[in-house]
Amino acid sequence: MKILTFGASNRKTSINKALARFTATLVPKAEMEVLDLGDYDLPIFSEDLEKEIGHPPAAKAFFEKIGAADALIVSFAEHNGSYSAAYKNLFDWASRIDEKVFQNKPTVFLATSPGPGGAGSVLASAKSSARFFGADLKAAVSVANFYDVFDTETGRIAEASALADLIEAATALALQEVA
Repeated sequence: MKILTFGASNRKTSINKALARFTATLVPKAEMEVLDLGDYDLPIFSEDLEKEIGHPPAAKAFFEKIGAADALIVSFAEHNGSYSAAYKNLFDWASRIDEKVFQNKPTVFLATSPGPGGAGSVLASAKSSARFFGADLKAAVSVANFYDVFDTETGRIAEASALADLIEAATALALQEVA
C-alpha cells in the first residue's frame, strides 16, 4: 500500500508533517511518500488568473500525487482557527482540476497544535467537507499538546492515549488493503 502523507502547512519544521509521517509508519507494510507543501509554490488563486494561465503545473503535480497513492494521511495545521494559507491555496487550485481532490482515496485526517485544542477547529472543518471533495474518510484524530506527547529524538508519539488513537486510525487504512 502506497500512502501519501503531508502536513497541510509550508513550514519546514511542521509538527503536522511530523505527526502525519509518524502515523504512516503505523500502517503495516506501507510504502510512504511525504510531501512538502513548500514544493508547491503557486500564485494566489482567482478565477481571473485561472482564465489567464489555466491550471498551474504545481497544482497538477499535487493532484497527480494524490491519484497515484492508495491512501492518504493529511495533518492539518490550524492558523487562526482555519486552514493554513499555503494549503488552502493549493487545495483551491487542485479543486479546479477536479472537485474530488482526494479522488475517493481512503483517508485519515489528523491535526495537532502545541496547545490543548489540538487544532480541533480546522479538523472539524476538514471532516465536515471531506465527502464533498472525494475523501473516503476512515478516521480523524486530533492530538493536543504536541510537544508534550511527541518525542523529538525518536520521532514518535510517546503518550499512550494519543498513540492508541493513531494506531486505530492507521489500522483503519490497513484494513483497506485487506478488503
